Amino acid sequence: MLDAARMHKAEGVDVVIGYIDSHGRVETEALLDGMEILPRRDSTDQDITQHEFDLDAALARHPALILVDDLAHTNASGSAHAKRWQDVQELLEAGINVYTSLNVQHLESLNDLITQITGVVIRETIPDTVFEQADEVELIDLAPDDLLQRFKEDKVYVPEDASYAVPHFFRKGNLIALRELAMRCAADRVDTQMQDYRHDHAVSRPWLATERILVCISQAPDSARLVRAAHRMAKALHAEWFAVHIEAPESLRLAKDNRDYVAQTLHLADQLGAETTTLSGNNVSEELIAFAHSHNVSRIVVGKSSHPRWRQALFGSIAGELVQKIGRIEVHVITGDREEAERSTNWTFDSINWLGYFWAVIAIAFCTFLSKLIAPYFSLTDIVILYLLGIVIVAAWQGLGPSILASAFSVLAFDFFFVPPTSSFTFYDQHFVVTFGFMLLLGIMISTLTAQIRHQARAARQREQHTAALYALSRDLARMWSKQELIEMAIRHIGQVMECQAAILLPDPPERMSSPDPSFQLTVNERAIAEWVYEHGQAAGWGTETLADDKILYLPLVASRRTIGVLGMRPRQISSPLISPEQFHLLETLASQTALAIERAYLVEESQKAKVQIETERMRNALLSSVSHDLKTPLAAIAGAAGSLIEDEVGPRRELILTITEEADRLNRLISDLLDMTRLESGALQVRKEWQAAEGIVGATFTRLGARLRDHPVTTHIPADMPLVLLDSVLIGQVLMNLLENAIKYTPSDSPMDVSVNISGGQVLFQVADRGSGIRSGDEERVFDKFYRARTDGGGVGLGLTVCRGIIAAHSGRIWAKNREGGGAVFQFTLPIEGEPPEVKAEETEWSEKSEGIPMEEAHNAKP
Repeated sequence: MLDAARMHKAEGVDVVIGYIDSHGRVETEALLDGMEILPRRDSTDQDITQHEFDLDAALARHPALILVDDLAHTNASGSAHAKRWQDVQELLEAGINVYTSLNVQHLESLNDLITQITGVVIRETIPDTVFEQADEVELIDLAPDDLLQRFKEDKVYVPEDASYAVPHFFRKGNLIALRELAMRCAADRVDTQMQDYRHDHAVSRPWLATERILVCISQAPDSARLVRAAHRMAKALHAEWFAVHIEAPESLRLAKDNRDYVAQTLHLADQLGAETTTLSGNNVSEELIAFAHSHNVSRIVVGKSSHPRWRQALFGSIAGELVQKIGRIEVHVITGDREEAERSTNWTFDSINWLGYFWAVIAIAFCTFLSKLIAPYFSLTDIVILYLLGIVIVAAWQGLGPSILASAFSVLAFDFFFVPPTSSFTFYDQHFVVTFGFMLLLGIMISTLTAQIRHQARAARQREQHTAALYALSRDLARMWSKQELIEMAIRHIGQVMECQAAILLPDPPERMSSPDPSFQLTVNERAIAEWVYEHGQAAGWGTETLADDKILYLPLVASRRTIGVLGMRPRQISSPLISPEQFHLLETLASQTALAIERAYLVEESQKAKVQIETERMRNALLSSVSHDLKTPLAAIAGAAGSLIEDEVGPRRELILTITEEADRLNRLISDLLDMTRLESGALQVRKEWQAAEGIVGATFTRLGARLRDHPVTTHIPADMPLVLLDSVLIGQVLMNLLENAIKYTPSDSPMDVSVNISGGQVLFQVADRGSGIRSGDEERVFDKFYRARTDGGGVGLGLTVCRGIIAAHSGRIWAKNREGGGAVFQFTLPIEGEPPEVKAEETEWSEKSEGIPMEEAHNAKP
């Protein structure tokens, strides 16, 4: 990596070392000589100081290429991101190219294989999606014996580290296996590049994604292993894959740690590129089969059951049921470690509903008391029915476990209190064995069915709540148009549904995020996080991978055209470091609806402003057109009278009359610009194109300007062989006159100007350049806006350049302005070359040959 960086630096590329860990290697440190190295950021945690990569310094330096070693590194506490690969992603988003290094054992999808091969659990990993996004991957391969020799020569680690690493991890057998895995990763990438090439160049029809993989996620400790295995399978097959968790009735009794583990595993699957889903059902295998059929799944990945064989024989297993019922879909059963299976616990002692079991005993005792009261009047069958009623009530009230206990207690109570001989568990009639058995079996069946109904009702209620929340929000947002009302309504709905304090942060001013809610004020750091989310369009804060230590979850409000703000959510109680995938998807949906509603409010405001602006412009154009026509007649009379008087006057009166004439002409031109502007905007401007000589139009423009050019020497550059051009000579002459008048206004006396016409890129290029103060940065386009004036001391109303742009657009050309090297400005416009010009006699080009490079005093009086 350092060799490549030094090569780029020799080629003139701006290369910076962001972070390199040499591990004391002399060879590596020698390659750092002469390279610019960013200082590291010190981070202290529990009296331990760590030297970390300084992301902020790298962004401020903004080199063309930066080197960041050890991509899988875990950043110190308090860093902007938890992982270094997230730092690299932010560098890439900022437009900085990155060279980084990675060992094959740090790929997330290979984590289980690496542990199985080496016996070492790799804690620092990166998502495979990060690796797959790399523009180029170079495999650094070395034979195991050569690598071990480098260890012995202390060329990899310092002796203290090498003495521990070689016997524990870098054994020859491990190195051979790791080498094969690295080559497979490289081969998979080459295959992907080949497929992309075939697709881009239409070598053959693209392959259809016929393979789809489904992995089942549960609270079992091998679920993460299943996810990684499914990811590797999907990657090898180039297949789409799904990660599904089925919420069965027994899921209600899971401990908090197990529920958090399920959420983490779903999050892992989402990171690896799976489409995650949580379903509710009584039978896991049936729900998986239904999902597989509806999504055209070709393979299902499940774990081997950790239950004892006797339990699998009695109650079956998910894998066994899938194999029997699935049909042609392949079922892949992944075996986990026995130690992991033994450590697996579906629920903990603390999670048992002891109060429910207490109420179950109380309920059966109450049924016994009632049965004692009615026993003289009813038969034993009626008493059994009373016990079954109590079991149903317990199952509906407290769940499956307490209802099964109630079933067992009801059999014992019935035997002890009502079956002769009473007050003992013995009985004379052997038929009661069947009665007890059916009574217990019926109680368990009722308990199970009631618990399933209870679970289904809970799931349906949750879905109904989500649907009702979305419907209520969309209904209320649809009938509101005010942006402030929309924001208040969305905050109220989101706060109620997510049980949190919510706020919508809008850019005001554009570079700062602020909350209109005084109860949701942000600190400086929190505002910086919100601005980062707004700029990058990614979630951050609590429950995410970015700045997870923050107590607020930030979601970008992404509308159809852009990100319009940030949704901030502060949970009332943070009981888990992660938000469940269902809650996160619901929150994303609510945020999306809110973003679209706010965007609609913005569009309504813009539409109303545009409507007012259009009406204002129409009235202004009508007024200008009317006034301009009314002013033309008196101005013509003034100019005519002044022209008659000037012929007979001498001395000071002649100068006064000359001033009247010049100002009348200037006012007449301003009115003409106004009339031209109204014609351009109404589409009434007619372009009458004829074959014209460019030098003739330039010369006529000089003649019209007359004495106003006496203080500015003008040089023309027109090739002698310049062909005729098809254009409207009157309109193009007006364009040149406006550009020259503009140059006269904004340049000092005696400053030169240049006018040139030539053929460039198949078009006719006109240029008018001066040596004035130039154009302010950022005004290169604004100078053509209507009524815009860069300076107020030059006179005029700011329409001349706008008229020029309209005339050039009517000719299907383009006009632009830029600053000139050495000072000044240059205005350029192009006209398309249309057709073949007619032949021109030699004497007709005599003027252009003589006029090229002539001073202004001669050129503006010359005749074509």
